[in-house]
Amino acid sequence: MPDFQLAVIDVDGTLINKQGKISAADKEAIGKARDKGILVALSTGRVVPACTYLLEELGLDGFHIFCDGALVYNPATAQTCYSQPLCQGPLLSAIEFVREHNIYLELYTILDYYVEYENWSAKMHREFFRISPTVTDFKKVALTQDVQKIELMVHDQTERRGAELFMSRFEDDFHFSIARAPAYPEVEFVNIVSPGISKGRALEKMAAQMGISLRNVIAFGDGSNDLPLFRAAGFGVAMGNARAELKEIADYVTLDVEESGLAAAFNKFLI
Repeated sequence: MPDFQLAVIDVDGTLINKQGKISAADKEAIGKARDKGILVALSTGRVVPACTYLLEELGLDGFHIFCDGALVYNPATAQTCYSQPLCQGPLLSAIEFVREHNIYLELYTILDYYVEYENWSAKMHREFFRISPTVTDFKKVALTQDVQKIELMVHDQTERRGAELFMSRFEDDFHFSIARAPAYPEVEFVNIVSPGISKGRALEKMAAQMGISLRNVIAFGDGSNDLPLFRAAGFGVAMGNARAELKEIADYVTLDVEESGLAAAFNKFLI
């Protein structure tokens, strides 16, 4: 077993349960690992502001992976280790496309979240992710700021058709991954980033910045967007509620997130 120096943890479905909370056992296990000198970082499709309260609750600092791998960033120091925002041309085309086809879209920069109008998703983001959108003209954002990712929200057949239409039109321009949150099992979060972006690539950049060998990294996850993360890390732990394809390549499968599977794995491999 490698001497693990860095634990990289997915958020929704791994760290966060159906109640939108971190279990007491998971919090305690993370604290004990940090007391032993093991670095702990998040690796998530979420943007920075949607993780602020989690970082504060766990007392985590340093670099973390955000936006499904498009950003490696230290919120405490505002230092960027790695950033690959969307190219302006395809982004502007995407904005025109969603307007033409009446598809709801969200734009994210490092610290801000934009919509052109609010719907059910804005309410969910306020309540669950603790972030609120700014309603604005997407083109103004695209022309003046780096957009790290855009996102489609799917919870009914109309939105599914819109997402499928969008993904078909832009399959060569963007990388797509679908994430889910246990608190909203009926919702699919379609993360849209630059081609070639993944949590695995971001981990390579972050580990190099930290001076840590990838073989000394243990990764925890539950979704298909964690596949590249597991392939890059020295050891991968899939949650009991993980997607089947992730369990297949995992080095170990722990308990469900509702059973504090993260703590069980930390106790086995890190504490």
